[in-house]
Amino acid sequence: MDSGKKQRHHFVLIHGVCHGAWCWYRVATALEAAGHRVTALDMAGCGASHGRGEEVASFEEYSRPLLDAVAALPGGEKAVLVAHSFGGQSLALAMERYPEKVAVAVFATATMPAAGKPMTYAFKQISQGKGPDFFMDCTLGTTGDPQNPDKTFLFGPKYMARRVYQLSPPEDLTLGIAMVRPSRRFLNDETMNGDVLTAERYGAVRRVYVVAEDDEWKPAETQRLMASWNPGTEVRGLQGADHMPMFSKPRELSELLMEIAKDKQS
Repeated sequence: MDSGKKQRHHFVLIHGVCHGAWCWYRVATALEAAGHRVTALDMAGCGASHGRGEEVASFEEYSRPLLDAVAALPGGEKAVLVAHSFGGQSLALAMERYPEKVAVAVFATATMPAAGKPMTYAFKQISQGKGPDFFMDCTLGTTGDPQNPDKTFLFGPKYMARRVYQLSPPEDLTLGIAMVRPSRRFLNDETMNGDVLTAERYGAVRRVYVVAEDDEWKPAETQRLMASWNPGTEVRGLQGADHMPMFSKPRELSELLMEIAKDKQS
């Protein structure tokens, strides 16, 4: 093989809560300009997908676009999966189901579950001490079975400006405010509460955690705590990044993703 030939990677980008594939436009452009293939996905009920997020029946259904995309990879192909925020839980499920199809899993200020624990464990840990006042003008509601309702969530403009996009360009904040959609949290979901993540499969995939050092929503120490639950996780810091590193540090994040992909284990 010609050692001078540039290796082309396939990046699959997974958005966070209330967002969609649209939030990756800067990173996707940079990766494609460098010659890589990019697949940015809308989870069920998110982004440009049909239906309402509040009506998505299960976390499995929510994650189906990612699971189907990974399952459909040609034999022998491995993709670089990159998840943001809530998308880390869908990424974890894909790693468990298809470890042989994942070259490296990148958690960008994402929720990172621990093998052997329910995925809701991570959510509960990072939510400790955050009362209603923390979420300012966000809309918190309920949906589903009245006897066992699930929580729904929608970012508020003031909250987004203060805790999510505070270091991002103002035009991206404007875009985000226009595009976010309500989403379920799936806190009562069977998959989210089950013993589904194993060290043998989920834990066997190479994992990199990208810490957004100036995240106001998910502090850097919380991000590093989640990485510590998963032995062998590589940790990379991204200075000056808020909770939306794809907007606040798009060039740096894109370059870091390409570096991580280049260094992937054979």
